[in-house]
This record gives sequence, structure tokens and C-alpha cells, in this order.
Amino acid sequence: MSKLLVKKQAGRGRVAHVTPENAGWTFVGFDLHRLKAGDTVSENTVGREACLVLVSGKAKVSAGGKEFGLIGERMNPFEGKPWSVYVPEKSDWTVTADTDVELAVCSAPGLGGGLPARLIAPDDLGQETRGKGTNTRYVTNVLPEGQPADSLLVVEVITPGGHTSSYPPHKHDRDDLPRESYLEETYYHRLNPPQGFAFQRVYTDADAQGKRELDEVMAVEDGDVVLVPRGYHPCAACHGYDLYYLNVMAGPKRTWKFHNAPEHEWLMKA
Repeated sequence: MSKLLVKKQAGRGRVAHVTPENAGWTFVGFDLHRLKAGDTVSENTVGREACLVLVSGKAKVSAGGKEFGLIGERMNPFEGKPWSVYVPEKSDWTVTADTDVELAVCSAPGLGGGLPARLIAPDDLGQETRGKGTNTRYVTNVLPEGQPADSLLVVEVITPGGHTSSYPPHKHDRDDLPRESYLEETYYHRLNPPQGFAFQRVYTDADAQGKRELDEVMAVEDGDVVLVPRGYHPCAACHGYDLYYLNVMAGPKRTWKFHNAPEHEWLMKA
């Protein structure tokens, strides 16, 4: 099995745990907690900032000395926009589930920005449609670069069955602004109906001999996480199964500047 694929786990509690140490990179962290009503999870962000995203369910949330009360409304990630909370570094946070909850904890290094904890409500979130035809997908910007944070970028995408996404293939693995930014990335995948599967390829450019440093193709199932340390990373949703993913990105500079695969860039004008 690919080292880039973190398979889903059964049960409750923390069921996915991606850190810079176990991923072999520098910036992005991602945890997924599956809670039953009444369950509580608490942490301190230490030297990292976090974005708590209620993938599904309702919960009481406190962070950074603030009580945000009972938040959340969708019962699965295909139903609408999420409720989220931004948590700065060196802050305590607590989430207590009111219903069954899937809580994503997206994290990246704090840079001493002195930002306050804040609620990110569905009405605060911008949405956009990207692509055309069977490359159409629907994007919800949870923590885009236009909103305050030190390092984190967080976005949700829904790709209808039979469509492609993160396509034409693009990458962001060079610190070469303004042309391209270096950003590590995780994809947390969900499928509707959940018995489906999708595909994701993570690959680098070929050298003069046609060899690629990285070239992994993964069948992703409901609840899997894919790591993108570098390279292009397109997805394909199979017919009949809509694909949701939650992206977490971070790097040395908080901006998303990508480079399209040259051989496929013609699709942008087709």
C-alpha cells in the first residue's frame, strides 16, 4: 500500500493522526476525531494554530478562553457548509459532542500573529464553482488566504460522481513566488453513498529518461486520508458516487500559487 495513503480506522476517538513527524514533512498536521454524544476532546495548540472543522454533527466548542456554545447543523459533509473555529497557538480548546460528530483538526505552525480565537460560521464562507462539464466541482473556502491566520489554508470540495477534481493536474511544491508556492497538503476523503471509491494520483514531472521521482495511484474509500508532499495530485470520482474532500495546506508563505502540468494545460482553454 502507498505510504501516501492513510486508511480509515473503525471505532471512536482519534481515528486519523497526521503530523509533520510521521508524514516526513514540516508544516501540515491533520487529526480526525469520531465522537459519540457526550464525548469530549481537549488539547492545547502549543506552537501551532488550528482550525476545528465540524465535518458533521453538533458540538459545544470553547477555544482561546472563549465559549462558542453549541454549533453545527449538517449531519454529513454533503449537506451544506461547515461550522468551524479558528484557534491560535498556545491556546486550549475543548469540543463536547451533542450528537455523533466528525471533528477535523487542521493545524500548522503558529507565527506569533497574536490572532484571537474566532467562530467561522457557514454564512461567513465563500463558495465557488470551478471547471466545466465533467470537470465541474464545488468549492467552499473555510480558511482562505484572505482571512486571518498564520500558516493555515483550509478548503472543502465536492466533486460529483463521474467528474474529475484538482484537475487539470497542478502542483505547488516550489518556493518560487510569484509563480509557485510551496505547500504541503492533506486530503480527507468522504463518499456518498459511503460504499463507493474514487482515485487519486500523486506524481512528479518525468526526467530526461522518462522516470518520475514519485508516482502513486490510490483507490480512496470513505474516510481515507491522502498525503501530498509534492507533485501533481488529481482526483477522479467514480460514476454514482459523489466525492467530498477537506484540504489542509501550509508552507513557508501563506499563499496558494500553483503550476499546471504543461502537457495538460490545453484543457484550460478547451
